[in-house]
Amino acid sequence: MIRTYQRPAYPLESLERLLRERWGYEGVLRPLPGERDLNFLLETGERKRFVVKLASPEEPDEILAWVTDLLAWLDSEESAAAPRLVPTRDGATMAREDAVRVRVLEHVPGVVLAEVRPWRRELLRDLGRQVGALDAALARYDVRPPARDEFSWALAEAGAVMARGRELVDDPRRRDLLDDCRRSFEAVGPACAQLPTQVIHADVNEHNVLVSDEVGAAPRVTGILDFGDAHEAPAVFDLAITLAYATLRHADPLQAAAAVVAGYHETRPLSDHELDVLFALWRARLGASVSIAASRRGPGGDVDPYLLVSEAPAWAALGATATVPPHLARGILRAACGLPACPRSPSIVSWIEARADVMPVMDAPSDADAVGVLDLSVGSPLLTGRDTDDTPAFTRRVFDEMRARGWSLAVGRYLEPRGFYLTEAFAGRPAEMPERRTVHMGIDLFDEPGAAVRAPVDGTVKSVRVNADRLDYGPTVILEHATPEGPFWTLYGHLEHASVAGLVEGSRVKAGDIIARVGPYPENGDWPPHLHFQIITDLLGYEGDFPGVAAPREVEAWASFSPDPNLLLRLPLPMTYRPPVGLDERRMRLLGPSLSLSYREPIHVVRGIRQHLFDASGRQYLDCVNNVAHVGHEHPEVVEAGRRQMAVLNTNTRYLHQTVLDYAERLAALFPPPLSVCFFVNSGSEANELALRMARAHTGGRGVVVLEGGYHGNTQGLIDVSHYKFAGKGGSGPPPWVAAAPMPDEYRGRWRRDDPDRAARYASGVEEAATALHNAGYAPAAFLAETVLSCGGQVVPPAGYLADAYRRARAGGAVCIADEVQVGLGRVGTHMWGFQTQDALPDIVTLGKPIGNGHPLGAVVTTPEIARSFANGMEFFSTFGGNPVSAAVGFAVLEVMDREALRDHALRVGGELKEGLASLMGSHPVVGDVRGLGLFLGIEIIAPPDARERSAP
Repeated sequence: MIRTYQRPAYPLESLERLLRERWGYEGVLRPLPGERDLNFLLETGERKRFVVKLASPEEPDEILAWVTDLLAWLDSEESAAAPRLVPTRDGATMAREDAVRVRVLEHVPGVVLAEVRPWRRELLRDLGRQVGALDAALARYDVRPPARDEFSWALAEAGAVMARGRELVDDPRRRDLLDDCRRSFEAVGPACAQLPTQVIHADVNEHNVLVSDEVGAAPRVTGILDFGDAHEAPAVFDLAITLAYATLRHADPLQAAAAVVAGYHETRPLSDHELDVLFALWRARLGASVSIAASRRGPGGDVDPYLLVSEAPAWAALGATATVPPHLARGILRAACGLPACPRSPSIVSWIEARADVMPVMDAPSDADAVGVLDLSVGSPLLTGRDTDDTPAFTRRVFDEMRARGWSLAVGRYLEPRGFYLTEAFAGRPAEMPERRTVHMGIDLFDEPGAAVRAPVDGTVKSVRVNADRLDYGPTVILEHATPEGPFWTLYGHLEHASVAGLVEGSRVKAGDIIARVGPYPENGDWPPHLHFQIITDLLGYEGDFPGVAAPREVEAWASFSPDPNLLLRLPLPMTYRPPVGLDERRMRLLGPSLSLSYREPIHVVRGIRQHLFDASGRQYLDCVNNVAHVGHEHPEVVEAGRRQMAVLNTNTRYLHQTVLDYAERLAALFPPPLSVCFFVNSGSEANELALRMARAHTGGRGVVVLEGGYHGNTQGLIDVSHYKFAGKGGSGPPPWVAAAPMPDEYRGRWRRDDPDRAARYASGVEEAATALHNAGYAPAAFLAETVLSCGGQVVPPAGYLADAYRRARAGGAVCIADEVQVGLGRVGTHMWGFQTQDALPDIVTLGKPIGNGHPLGAVVTTPEIARSFANGMEFFSTFGGNPVSAAVGFAVLEVMDREALRDHALRVGGELKEGLASLMGSHPVVGDVRGLGLFLGIEIIAPPDARERSAP
């Protein structure tokens, strides 16, 4: 039976009097949660804050006194993140009245870890540092604690707690989880009994850890609370308990645990024996937690929710860790401490290196130049990103590369992240994690089907996996080899079925014996013919299904379980993939510091496929930011259109060419009349520059009206008309011929959604800006505006604004330029162009970015009248604007949009996404606004929640 403590009953006015008389404190008391104690936050008139704790009447005096003395002793330990005990006026550490025992602690600033999102790796590492420092301090406390009765939260009692708890769990799968967890805990019991003991905190959970909440600063652990469970046990028990709670809200608990362990090891180094038992202890705490939660449920399920706050995530974490081989978990935690994941691996590697009698695994050509290394990394030009969809084409590319370079044997590298491991078959652990197992843990040897495969050293056949029911899987053979330090294994994959038919598990093989042959596709797993060769120092319980690839986040550990295969292959080439380093420093030095990077930890992107981007490690990102890949990254039809035309002709635009005319005709058909004349350039910036030239040629004016927050390009002429630039950091304000009208922002602007006249009020700002230019001696030539403001924060103008603004601009003598570079070409869903959503008609439209799907292509579409005004005798010429390749690419983009109905897709998917995002507003006060059209959406994050004027889009 799990003991439930009664909380003390004490009138609030009596507590206020006691605090006034014994401590001299007066102020406001607010209740705080607690399992046994009755807790309050006290805020005095001097804005000092304290935590007041009234002990449960069932807490024995001797234990309460010991815990109180411990807290007083910790005051002298600066390294321990414990709250300071505040003595009474007469120096007592506790006050007693009517059997009520009261203590006061200094309030530690911050919020409890349970309320922090997300739990980033560095925060978890800091948690580990603080717990390690606390345990190092507690090891110096030599006053032994009194014995406790019925102390079910003691980790040493976890086995008995789980045994009782399983009978209260109805779900048979959960009972199995508890049984497995209990067996693992009992198996490490003898090892735990040999560990030295000390005082430990014993309850570092997410509600007992305080985290800083300074705006703009990285969160850090500021305090560890509630020493009520402190007792004597091995120090590693404290770390195990911390892991149980620190991993509750992570999709990959093992990586979260690794961060905590790394920090703990910094301040209190872990021994091999402690690391051996840590995983089982961590899971035992989870098992005990869910068992105690089950015991607390009454017949009607009526129980304080605080006592069950961790139950659901604890079950989830218990299930997620159940699928992890214990030796793998130990290895990842060891690697986090800078230790070999497999303790035997260094000695086995040394034994292999010392062997002089290693035989070749495959016949290597005598000419060293006939062996070469293939680049099969994620961003390799040899790959398409869709290689597993077409094995014959993939095979042709591999062997064409070999023939072109004169290689008879080609090598695929060790530790190389690979793009063709991006399918669901290589999903990470757990399956919902976006990070695939992409890092190759073996070496591939590409040769013709039927090439002989030999044993490099003497051994025994450990396993032969033919998978007869899946003829496309490919046989795998594992040999076991003896060393003085114990066995290691070699793995041979993608073999010929017939060649392994005679292999018998347990049979001996000699070095140099042919054990198999390279298989053809599809029987080899439907890959180009090759041998996958791998060394293994710990089978981890996988036996014949040992993984050949690993997740990037775990590669350090896996490199210990599967060391460099070239230890046995002994090929004279660099066989290990080396990722590029220092790219950010090189970029700043070679490209200049003004070229900005996104994200606190910049992403090294090397491949795009449809709506996803992939970094150099093969990590997959859903691309919700890129506004260039309009029909999907590297769409095969768009790529092929450019390749096909480039193979025929790419030249300047001084010649007749039908493709550019076909493209212009197709593009112009997407616009309402009289917009029908196209001018092609290489970018959106060039398009806006050209549009301003046209407007000035047509009107004879020079002035330009723009919108606050607007951005139109990176040339000096466009910086001058981009409020986002000239009014921002590094800007020097607008030139005298530019005037900015207010951004038509219904959320943060002067006139908001509750004002029925807001559209006209904002539009009047355009008229006022045009008048100001006239008064300054600059006749307005253009009103240049994005139809939906992008850099301004995905701001959709109020209905009717754009048509009214155009009317007022034209009344001032200006032509109206619709900048559709970011938002146009169907992205808004309901229409092809943003101006159409406002029932407005511009005089000039500028296009860029998406119309070439990443190819440098921009366009200006205008009326015949303005086109004639521009033809004033000065020739317009853009060397590559509208060249045959660009035109072919642009035409292909329009074809794909039609065939795949992408505008309708933007409307449907964007609508669902917007609805889902909007639903967050009710439960997350920091989400101030969700706005946009189609797949052009923005979320406004506000902090503090009521300060929209100070918010940033």
